[in-house]
Amino acid sequence: MPRVTNAVASRKRRKRRLNQAKGFYGSRSKLFRIATEAVDRSMALSYAHRKEKKREYRGTWIVRLSAACKLNEISYSRFIEGLTKAGIELNRKMLSEIAIHDAEGFASLAKIAKAKATIAVKKK
Repeated sequence: MPRVTNAVASRKRRKRRLNQAKGFYGSRSKLFRIATEAVDRSMALSYAHRKEKKREYRGTWIVRLSAACKLNEISYSRFIEGLTKAGIELNRKMLSEIAIHDAEGFASLAKIAKAKATIAVKKK
């Protein structure tokens, strides 16, 4: 019986892994074993960083909102509290877009939030 080497499948597997490692520095893109480790690590980190990116965007929106709230003489936390009590259900992304592109609209939201937040403070 002839010897079977599985060469075609092995070559295809190695070539695919080395193609994934294209652009990596030095032996990380040339040597199969090192490229495999580099690709495995990059895949794991890319998954984690996709999750982190969402957190970073939310932080950016909150910073923008905080700056816009300061211009309207209300703190970020009071602003969010007032909007919640007023029943305005806009997410932070949309609020930050309003703050950037429609200053008067954001000022009216801040005014509503101030009214609702201060009512709760006065009742205590």
